[in-house]
Amino acid sequence: MKSYTVDMDAGEILNHVDDVSAEGAELFRCLCRSSPWKWETLRFEVFAHDPAVHADDGADTPDTDTASSASTASTADDGTGTGLRAWTRRPAALRVETTDGRLLFSTTGINDSKGGFYVSATRKSWLLPPHLVTPVYNDINLVRRRPEAAYGEPVFGNGRWSAMLDPVELAGNAPVSFEVPYANVVEILSLAEVNYNGRKALEAVVSPNRTYKPFDPAHPLIGPGRSLVRIDWQTGVCVSAAALDGPDAGSGHTLRILGVDEYMLDDLFVEVSMNLTDVREHIPWPLQPHTA
Repeated sequence: MKSYTVDMDAGEILNHVDDVSAEGAELFRCLCRSSPWKWETLRFEVFAHDPAVHADDGADTPDTDTASSASTASTADDGTGTGLRAWTRRPAALRVETTDGRLLFSTTGINDSKGGFYVSATRKSWLLPPHLVTPVYNDINLVRRRPEAAYGEPVFGNGRWSAMLDPVELAGNAPVSFEVPYANVVEILSLAEVNYNGRKALEAVVSPNRTYKPFDPAHPLIGPGRSLVRIDWQTGVCVSAAALDGPDAGSGHTLRILGVDEYMLDDLFVEVSMNLTDVREHIPWPLQPHTA
């Protein structure tokens, strides 16, 4: 059997993944569970893809055999989708702009009082953010079992936004109790290491099982048939997802990571700058002449 150790670098580990072995499938699922513990801030561009655009171009839907091999080269967005640029800081800060710099959304209430939330006295009110609780890790510090926590990313548009930043819906919170066909939330039909936009990623062709429960049922990461997904190795983010079958073939998203764990001030997200006066600078005090 193949074995992985924590002191192996990403390239060495990913080079072991060349088929859908039990260990390879487990590696993919652990990566899908790991996003909340892999980064605090993320700067990225995301593009939505409409199957009608691909139909107009006369493009054929890729099959399982060609989808992986066609994408092993470093791939960038093909320009057919609507692009957005975003900055997110866990747990609740988000700024979204168009690619030409027009502000669309900003979480202006990140400094508001949370008193009303806690007074509601629900059990969920007292769950800790994921980064304050410890999951069960495997030998290479990927998450094997997620603890109960206040999961969820700041959302723009619909729940698919949160799902692509934390694609746990492709793996479930923990391994199944007994490995049998169709026991997991998705079946992994093929698995490979790829270089996507200059970053290491795991690419899989998957199909949902009956137990698949998307974060947003109206906007799942994968379609009812086969889908091609790519999970970034460093962040655990779903950087690409596209349906391969049915009328929605070609629909999905691509995400280009521009920065990880960069320092982001509150001013990037709030409506009005909270900067205080720098008292080291001279403050003029204009005086009016005294009139008798």
